[in-house]
Amino acid sequence: MEEQVVLISENDEVLGLMEKMQAHENGILHRAFSVFLFNDQGELLLQKRAAEKYHSPNQWTNAVCSHPRIDETYLQGAKRRLKEELGIDAELTEKFHFIYKADVGGNLWEHERDHVFTGNYNGEFNLNLEEVSEIRYISMENLDRELAENPQNFTEWFKIILKEYKENL
Repeated sequence: MEEQVVLISENDEVLGLMEKMQAHENGILHRAFSVFLFNDQGELLLQKRAAEKYHSPNQWTNAVCSHPRIDETYLQGAKRRLKEELGIDAELTEKFHFIYKADVGGNLWEHERDHVFTGNYNGEFNLNLEEVSEIRYISMENLDRELAENPQNFTEWFKIILKEYKENL
């Protein structure tokens, strides 16, 4: 079964469902969430998207970014994807949400109402290698340097979300 996303108005009113690829091809507004995980040293967890991903393969991004299903909240979706991609559970707190639209290449668009969550995690991971090829923690200072020197190594939405994160927290 093809994965579907929840189409919404700018006020988060459900308008229907659409196959994920079709929504990304047409740049239609849908629900999404992003998770920023930190360790005890205040470093941010990055994941490198698997080479097989249909867009933005082999690029670094935040811990988890995905879409809630029609029958789950943004938080439930975020916790589900932490388990599915990284093999972990973590307590999460919603910090803010915003709407953005980004060209992710290959005639695909992310047009999302993104709910951003944060949490702390210091344990072991059990990576789903179909989703994530590797992970690492990085200081914000080193992340800023890497982004400035090699922006092509990071997903377009991560650059947008990180900017929003810094402005909102």
